[in-house]
Amino acid sequence: MPVDPTAWVAPSAVLSGEVTIGAHSRVLHGAVLTADGGPVTVGERCVVMEQAVLRGTRDHPLTIGTHVLVGPHAYLSGCAVEDEVFIATGAMIFNGASLGRASTVALGGAVHIGCALPAAGWVPIGWVAVGDPARIYPPGESQTIRDGLSEVGGFMQYVFGVDAGADRGAQMRAAMEKYTRGLAKLYR
Repeated sequence: MPVDPTAWVAPSAVLSGEVTIGAHSRVLHGAVLTADGGPVTVGERCVVMEQAVLRGTRDHPLTIGTHVLVGPHAYLSGCAVEDEVFIATGAMIFNGASLGRASTVALGGAVHIGCALPAAGWVPIGWVAVGDPARIYPPGESQTIRDGLSEVGGFMQYVFGVDAGADRGAQMRAAMEKYTRGLAKLYR
């Protein structure tokens, strides 16, 4: 776990697996940075706040540029975050997503699988970004959001590689078989 000597990681934070923390960055109390088969890289002068969860996966490493703020209770999985990005409290950034330079994801906003938010892009409080290029929707437009996710095959297919045409039970069985087997290699 290479942590730059000028960085600080709170004693209650968890760094698990191939995690790199850049110069002058801060990882605050209760944050969890875990490389679940793929690396997690945090650049220079970043702050990862309390209870944030950052996860790298085999198919989608997690990378964060420089001068990035990850707010409390934010969730980032297998995404690419460029420099000078603001990710607010409770925001969620999913596998394969990318956040362009100086973009913002406001309180409780979501950037969904495979979504590309452009430089200086903005996801308002509680709204959801889908697609490449990103289209932004209010949370009440769940069918439109679901339709946007179908462009990449849907969440279960994109993240776990399961049959998009299978019923949810079959998808969950296949996904959890793969996921638990992969995690068993990391956490014996």
